[in-house]
Amino acid sequence: MADFSPDAPSAALPSAPDDRWRQTHLGRLMGHALRRFDARVLQLMARNVEVPLALSNLAARDQVTAAHVHITRHLSLQGDRLTDLAQRAGMTKQAMANLVDQCEAWGLVTREADPLDARARRVTFTPTGLAWLQAFRDAVAQAEAEFHAEVGNDVATVVAIGLEAYAGGDSVG
Repeated sequence: MADFSPDAPSAALPSAPDDRWRQTHLGRLMGHALRRFDARVLQLMARNVEVPLALSNLAARDQVTAAHVHITRHLSLQGDRLTDLAQRAGMTKQAMANLVDQCEAWGLVTREADPLDARARRVTFTPTGLAWLQAFRDAVAQAEAEFHAEVGNDVATVVAIGLEAYAGGDSVG
């Protein structure tokens, strides 16, 4: 029987479980890295003189979020149906519709008739949206260069190869 008297050795007291793993596991680290990367990309886009001023101001005031980047990342240049865009982004159709509504109000995208199905609509980039997409590309390249500078080229290359291999195993796609 354990002795819990004040004079008993501390080793006999039950210890709190070690839960440090919750702060350092791979999923959490990848989540933190993604949020940091997206925040940097949006910060760079807010400073890009090629981005229309109204959009730059929205980004600078944190009105454009990483959620809006889903459209930038996933909308094909030919345009997509909302359901396909939502599926590719891993979002519900309703959540994607809300983002498309906002991006349409900002002049980034438009909805137009689908030439293959008169009942369907396609979301496409506007000329302003294509400028936004180029600013996104430039910001991603800058953020990647900063990542390489911070962790070194060897580590950055290994991280990229590892993430590509890991993401390639995702059947959701």
